[in-house]
Amino acid sequence: MERIYKILEEIIPNTDFKGATNLVDAKILTSLNIVRLVSMLNEEFDIEITPIHLIPENFNSVESIYNLVVELDGE
Repeated sequence: MERIYKILEEIIPNTDFKGATNLVDAKILTSLNIVRLVSMLNEEFDIEITPIHLIPENFNSVESIYNLVVELDGE
């Protein structure tokens, strides 16, 4: 999960992501941030996040992002 925190910190510096459960709902992660995040996650973890995965529930917390990465890494 630390790698995900580092990626998020690169996208949105000086933001406390630990424990946050509403990154999308609170507009901390905007659509442009999510596009960049998806690109970086795909590259970092050698996965493919597709449009079907682009739902708020997958990006509202670091834990949900981590779970998505784990799920796609196992496919």
